[in-house]
Amino acid sequence: MAVKVSIIIPCYNQGHYLKEVLESISACNSELYELIIVNDGSTDQRTIDELNSLKTQGYRVIFQENKGLSGARNTGIALATGKYILPLDADNKVRPAYLTRAIGIMDADPSVAVVYGNAEYFGEKTGIWKTGGYNMQKLMIANYIDACAVIRKEALDKVGPYDTNMKLGWEDWEMWLRISFAGYLFRYVDEVLFDYRVMNTSMSKTLYNNYAKPNSIENYVHQKHAARMGHQYITAHWVKRFKQSPVLFVTKLIIMTYFPSYYSKLLNKNKVRNGL
Repeated sequence: MAVKVSIIIPCYNQGHYLKEVLESISACNSELYELIIVNDGSTDQRTIDELNSLKTQGYRVIFQENKGLSGARNTGIALATGKYILPLDADNKVRPAYLTRAIGIMDADPSVAVVYGNAEYFGEKTGIWKTGGYNMQKLMIANYIDACAVIRKEALDKVGPYDTNMKLGWEDWEMWLRISFAGYLFRYVDEVLFDYRVMNTSMSKTLYNNYAKPNSIENYVHQKHAARMGHQYITAHWVKRFKQSPVLFVTKLIIMTYFPSYYSKLLNKNKVRNGL
């Protein structure tokens, strides 16, 4: 029986987390998936030893020079035989339902290229990350869909690999945009399908420590997709509305934020204009 899902785990100096992620995968139906671990030029000896041990145990471990997260995922995807791809970071965990839910949805509808769900935080934060349904306009403003989503490999073949120029992060956002612009559909499953580790030293955390990194990434993405995107247009619209009536603008923003039910009533009665 051919596997349905290729689980791709890039690993750079995170060998101490591999036991947890592999235990979570072992709870999944082994007939549904193949596992490819990509050692992205790790320098940590514990990680190297752990990966060598896994390879001895029969796990498929690919060793390469450091190419960054995008490059590591691309290596795994190029070797994948599954119809669908699940990128899984080495410090996170997957729930068994993820594979079965995604396979059922994507087998039934070939136009669906991405299936994603909610996550449960663990580590330095607890609670549920409720992602919410797909909306292209929302996605164009900022990313809200984690890289841990099941993707149709055929769609990746069409839109191309992860952008290896994006070494600072958010390469998954740029991938979701390309898949969206290609006309594929996304499906949201309102269930916890994976576990997301939160660390103060994580790549996503450090990304926000200064404005230079996110500004650089956003500028790159906007330039790459200049015909479709540009935050400057949103900002210009807000500035124009604010200049027309500053007091009304701020009052409306306060009502929308702190009194959403009352705002909805005003909208229903056409007392206010929708949006800012």
